[in-house]
Amino acid sequence: MTTPTPSNETHTLGRPTIPAVDQHIVKPTNPIIAKVHATRICTVSKKAAGFVRHIEFDVSGTPLENTWHAGQSFGVIPPGTQPNGKAHKLRLYSIAAPTGGETGDGTIITTTVKRVVDEHWNTHKLFKGICSNYLCDLQIGDEVTLTGPVGKRFLLPQNPADHDYIFIATGTGIAPFRSMILDLIKLNMPSKVALLMGTPYESDLLYHSDLTNWANEHQSFTYHTAISRHITPTQSKKLYVQDRLGEDFGILGPMLASDRTLIYICGIAGMELGVFQTLAKLLPPDQLAQYLELAPEIANDIDHWERKMIPKKIKKTKRVFLEVY
Repeated sequence: MTTPTPSNETHTLGRPTIPAVDQHIVKPTNPIIAKVHATRICTVSKKAAGFVRHIEFDVSGTPLENTWHAGQSFGVIPPGTQPNGKAHKLRLYSIAAPTGGETGDGTIITTTVKRVVDEHWNTHKLFKGICSNYLCDLQIGDEVTLTGPVGKRFLLPQNPADHDYIFIATGTGIAPFRSMILDLIKLNMPSKVALLMGTPYESDLLYHSDLTNWANEHQSFTYHTAISRHITPTQSKKLYVQDRLGEDFGILGPMLASDRTLIYICGIAGMELGVFQTLAKLLPPDQLAQYLELAPEIANDIDHWERKMIPKKIKKTKRVFLEVY
């Protein structure tokens, strides 16, 4: 694995220097064959509303070994063909393993996969996601075709200790943050880190035991859950991740006011609008300007913002990292 080198960005006013990392070492035209090393349910309960698995792949002895960095993705090419007879297209999955992999020697790459099972709105027929169900059906020792790594922006800075972090995730958007938090733990957690994790039900929380333990072990890491469809013993009302920003502003406010802090957002498309609206309501103009640049005509009409305004009228600064799907 090559050592990251600084990009042309400068470290001023809290703006990070992002490392230059390798991409597309393994191309779709010449993929590698990996083997499933482990697979397990990673929700709090096996009776969760969704089926989500943490899946590990052994890439030892292949060009993908020890090539990725926390925050990147890798590609999966599912077997079989589409109805038109063409091979299935590659799907990208966020890497949940830290830089160096689960075992530290670059051989085990991981991801977090939710089975996609739904009913087609028009035909009423069952719809099953091709790649998600293929991956979740795999057994230890099964072979799978992989490519990658991919991604050059959704990364920790060149010098992670120079910054503090607010990570905001929904669902399987937790995957890159698991990798980043583990990278920071390897550095003895040199920064303040707050993770905001949103799920519909408490039973859907992912890696909950690990995250709770890490928060107990590291004073500078705080773990904040937001459950949107029911009340829990520790949450007196239904909350989305953007609501958690306000509920825990006593902790998060000082972080947002600091020039050190970066915001990373990963999850279902549309979540970013709620987060941006909440930031605009909570922060004074001078602090908000560190994270968002707003067109003058919408600055005082926050409740009527629409997602189509991003990025033309609502533009994130280099202190905000966004990856939604």
